[in-house]
Amino acid sequence: MTITLKPIDESNFLDAFHLQLRDDQTQYVSHPIRSLAQAYVYRNQCQPFGIYADARMVGYVMVIYDYDVPEYDIWHMMIDAAEQGKGYGTAAMKAMLDYIATKPFGDSERVVLTCHQENIPAMRLYESLGFRHSGRICGRPRSGGRHSRYRCRAG
Repeated sequence: MTITLKPIDESNFLDAFHLQLRDDQTQYVSHPIRSLAQAYVYRNQCQPFGIYADARMVGYVMVIYDYDVPEYDIWHMMIDAAEQGKGYGTAAMKAMLDYIATKPFGDSERVVLTCHQENIPAMRLYESLGFRHSGRICGRPRSGGRHSRYRCRAG
């Protein structure tokens, strides 16, 4: 099984709309519909991707470049509920880090993401890939919870 990232465009955005989280995960990650709206607003500094297992979209992730810091932020990583537990999230994150290492938007090796403090499987995944808690906690009113900020270096 090969996992690849394919940019979201007019040929596959509806597939992203059909991705679903488990009910107990909806407070942790925004649905791709919301994320694609953000991608439109930030279109000069971000890239949304479908995560593909061979020819089938199994997830979604977006990278955005923060020119003010500068750093790459990974947003809205999700694997469809029916496709979880197959290693797709790990493979997709590795592919995302490889993409970021090419510095598509700017010259920064800083990579950050946030993760809800109760989303233990996601925190373990990110830590297994070299992300470390930055010590920073931020509140997200939409989710009613607290998010931990993680960072690593690209490349």
